[in-house]
Amino acid sequence: MSLARFGVSLDEDILKALDGFVVENSMPNRSQAIRHLIEKSIVEEKWQCNQVVAGAVIMLYNHHKRGVSTKLEKIQHDYYDVILSTQHFHLSHDNCLEIVAVKGTANRLTELSDKLIGLKGIIHGKLVMSRAE
Repeated sequence: MSLARFGVSLDEDILKALDGFVVENSMPNRSQAIRHLIEKSIVEEKWQCNQVVAGAVIMLYNHHKRGVSTKLEKIQHDYYDVILSTQHFHLSHDNCLEIVAVKGTANRLTELSDKLIGLKGIIHGKLVMSRAE
């Protein structure tokens, strides 16, 4: 993909906010920040329009919590059509990190992540989505 250059005129307040965003997110320059913000906007639009997106459901849980592993597996089998793969990591004797790679309509992925993250025993969970093409 080739890069195109163009000029942008911004009010001083917006420019200061952009520079703050660059610093806060450890970005190398304003161009990278603008690319990031545009990409984020495109993904959110696709998400709201229920288009096909790709992403990951990330979960931290205590595998000793009664039935949590079995319930996670059952839900994942119900959504086999949107799950690409699953990675399971043992962080400690008690805690596991599971990453479920997904691709499908935004609503279906949100539905899946809500069911997974909402399980009793999930300590923390998050769905991250990006455009699929």
